[in-house]
Amino acid sequence: MSKLWLVLSLVVVALGPDVVRSVDAIPAHVAGRFRDPAGFERSASGQYFVFDRRSQIVYGVDARGETFWEVVHIGNEPGRLLNPFAFAVARDGTFAVADSPGNQERIQIFTPAGFRVGGFTLPGNPRARVVLDGLVLNGIGSLQYTGTSILLSQPDAGSLVTEYSRAGTVVRSFGELRRTGHEDDRAVHELLNAGLPLVDPRGGFFFVFQTGEPVFRKYDANGRLVFERRIQGREIDAFVNRLPTLWPKREASGGELPFLAPTIRTAAVDASGRLWVSFAEPVTYVFDGDGDKIRSVQFRGAGVVSPNHMSFDEKGRLLVTPGLYVFAVQ
Repeated sequence: MSKLWLVLSLVVVALGPDVVRSVDAIPAHVAGRFRDPAGFERSASGQYFVFDRRSQIVYGVDARGETFWEVVHIGNEPGRLLNPFAFAVARDGTFAVADSPGNQERIQIFTPAGFRVGGFTLPGNPRARVVLDGLVLNGIGSLQYTGTSILLSQPDAGSLVTEYSRAGTVVRSFGELRRTGHEDDRAVHELLNAGLPLVDPRGGFFFVFQTGEPVFRKYDANGRLVFERRIQGREIDAFVNRLPTLWPKREASGGELPFLAPTIRTAAVDASGRLWVSFAEPVTYVFDGDGDKIRSVQFRGAGVVSPNHMSFDEKGRLLVTPGLYVFAVQ
């Protein structure tokens, strides 16, 4: 029996994660025109949206991926973008962008044609940050847009998730902060509670902690905790074991603040309520609605793809940056 177990174990190790290859992508002659695509989503109408962080522009791309145009342009005034962090599209094609003109965090909502129909400025100055490849992930960088409200990770407000109306009124907050062992250092404690609030189409929410020990939680529609799961797997075990317990601090406008690298790059929920979690290591785990891991995946385009943004289109396909790839994952 022990020999059989050893053989089976070696087979599993040899197999590794499922390799999923792209079935489509924005053509190279179009994709090459974007400087730094940090968001790639599609509305129910079939139109693609590309958030180009470096150009500070949101582009529209036709359903066939053949033509593109500027939807929202760079600029300091309302209705334009300056120092953008994050972007999210609702099924009706309206979308939200988080930017920071004059170091003041702002969220704006646009129609598919780029007309501003709402927005608000968050009080205070940006706090300590979780950074990936120069892109801020926490605070307004965690932006999720449902079409009627905005979800943000704001542990400095005392809860994991804060929900805002499109006019900027706080609708509710929920999610108790996890214990970190760094409660005496407020900035570190808050950063270890930073994460992604995600809507489950079947009801409720997931919250994925992006720093420190990889963990996610499920909340019901009323914001009550359903379960918590620690994420483990042989592909990430060595990486998790190397996670730091001390973090360097850097000079910022408010003094010295810690900067933490993420354990988890991005996450998304598909129409079936399955949670997809992509790690700093080039692997993505898939969990069912009960929080059980059902799959380990590695994406391949021109090479191995480590997603920094994932979304699902109306056909159930997974859209990924970098690379502006499309994967059939059903």
